[in-house]
Amino acid sequence: MDITLIDETNSVTDSHSKLVEDILQYAGTVLELPENTEMSVTFVNNQAIQEVNRDYRGKDAPTDVISFAIEELGEGEIPINFEGMEGLADLPRNIGDILISTERTQEQADDYGHSFERELGFLAIHGFLHLNGYDHMNPEEEKEMFSLQRKILEDYGLQR
Repeated sequence: MDITLIDETNSVTDSHSKLVEDILQYAGTVLELPENTEMSVTFVNNQAIQEVNRDYRGKDAPTDVISFAIEELGEGEIPINFEGMEGLADLPRNIGDILISTERTQEQADDYGHSFERELGFLAIHGFLHLNGYDHMNPEEEKEMFSLQRKILEDYGLQR
């Protein structure tokens, strides 16, 4: 999987970038994503994520993670499918973009009493699962998504 990491805060360490890259690569193998899957993760501050949250979700407050799933269809949109089209089926599959507030990551790590690394990994996986169609809008979806999220984090070795 090709993961582009962008640090708009100029504060993300190499070890934190590596953690996010490694845990997302691991999650990609768990979900059996094609090798040519692409995505991005952008690290931002609370102000930047609040602007995005307000503009795209109508919530004027900072949040921890926001996902923009490219394959998620809006009302009246038609899915793009290259299967069976010669030469096009091998194009990379871009699943979308994740924004993570590093400030909220630290705040929540402090609130929950665990490490910044554990919270960062949790948020990366949470956003990643949203990019891949998982949600928590009802109890059944929540159980499925949160169970998978917990399994990935535990199997990777990021415990609370």
